[in-house]
Amino acid sequence: MSATPDPRPLTGEPVSLDLLNTRWMHEGAVRDLLTDTKGLAVWLRGNRLDFPADETVLRHTLQARDALHAVVDGSLAEGSAGVDTVLAHGRVRVTLTAQGPGEIPEFSDPSWGPGWLAARDYLELLDTAPDRIRGCAHESCILHFFDTSRNGTRRWCSMAACGNRAKASRHYARQTKGD
Repeated sequence: MSATPDPRPLTGEPVSLDLLNTRWMHEGAVRDLLTDTKGLAVWLRGNRLDFPADETVLRHTLQARDALHAVVDGSLAEGSAGVDTVLAHGRVRVTLTAQGPGEIPEFSDPSWGPGWLAARDYLELLDTAPDRIRGCAHESCILHFFDTSRNGTRRWCSMAACGNRAKASRHYARQTKGD
């Protein structure tokens, strides 16, 4: 039995933004990977998260996605309580390993694991470079990315998709304006 492929146009972002990217636009309509446990299994596998893809994990992961959406596309002041609610279901235990300092996440209920890890990841992105957490600049795209470009000027979720659409749109506008 082969694994269901991930249908999303953008994958591989940090887990917090990848969770947000479980909703995307396709032919003018919003698609959602997390409508059922099969989609959750695809997302968990894509992020190498070893949790069961069951209804409880799905419900908690959706709550985390909603909380992250509120802070990323809204405001930290208004959305932080939702992220804090998710974070209240876990903690980090600091440890010393043979490789040096380490951290082990612990959850009050393991079904909060994926959502908690995504919320924790978002805090790390905020601590690292909050100005590099971006939404795609294309007006019909709802995807997010962490800008790792050298000069920090990335605007598109994908140059091949949204970047090219924007270029083609500008070109078409120039051509029709000249007529």
